[in-house]
Amino acid sequence: MDFVLSGVAACGACVFTNPLEVVKTRMQLQGELKSRGSYHVYYRNVFHAFYTIGKVEGLVGLQKGLVPGLYYQFFMNGVRLGSYAIIESSGYIHTNGRVNAVKTTVAGAMAGVVGAVMGSPIYLVKTHLQSQATSSIAVGHQYKHQGMTHALVAIYRNHGILGLWRGSSAAVPRVSVGSAAQLSTFSSSKELVIDLQVFPANSWLVALSAGMISSVVVVLAMTPFDVVSTRLYNQPVDHLGKGQLYKGFTDCFSKTLKKEGLTGLYKGLGASYFRLGPHTILSLFFWDELRKFYQPFR
Repeated sequence: MDFVLSGVAACGACVFTNPLEVVKTRMQLQGELKSRGSYHVYYRNVFHAFYTIGKVEGLVGLQKGLVPGLYYQFFMNGVRLGSYAIIESSGYIHTNGRVNAVKTTVAGAMAGVVGAVMGSPIYLVKTHLQSQATSSIAVGHQYKHQGMTHALVAIYRNHGILGLWRGSSAAVPRVSVGSAAQLSTFSSSKELVIDLQVFPANSWLVALSAGMISSVVVVLAMTPFDVVSTRLYNQPVDHLGKGQLYKGFTDCFSKTLKKEGLTGLYKGLGASYFRLGPHTILSLFFWDELRKFYQPFR
């Protein structure tokens, strides 16, 4: 039940934040491996990107990849948060009744790795679908998938079962770093808010406040890994399924840093916060409230 509640909580957040995921993906692919000023800027900032996509592609364009997004959130976060909930309820993350920062970080990272590996094929398809755009505002490599099922079948036919896990070398560090940052700061922040007695211990505002603190840490820690992950998933591949732009995580990281500088690794930072911030706040809030609701039935 911990896994189901975690998955439902993440899906609830995804419905609201998916348009920002589309914006973030496009901004991270814009000017790929090009120095500043040498490429056309279609998306000046998160608000301009939101407006541009809405104007050219309509509301449907802003919800591209919603179906694989929901599947990904349910399975990846169901496994990730569900695993963490079991670890938490076993008492592992506490030392002498207090939250242990090192243990929560390790537990969060471990839960993140399991979730990332399981959800990688769906995230691959989601990235492809969200980057697909009308030619006048297209950035990055453009795949021609007609939907999630079509994409999964096409990738499997062309590159086999391993092709579905292409890019997972970036997904594991991305989700493990993000998960460690998110869950450790959420647990610690929740304990801090309760200690300060800002709100009653069982108030929904405790989880909401902790989620808001956690979201800032998550975005700062996760964005470089998110940029690398998006680019590895979306790069064109040859007939053997090998990437034509990057060999792997380290190669993508170093090439982006060399060609675009540190700002290249933080491309779409505003969009990342507007997407990851609300998503972190909502998913952790829903997760905490659903667990409290279910507690009497255990």
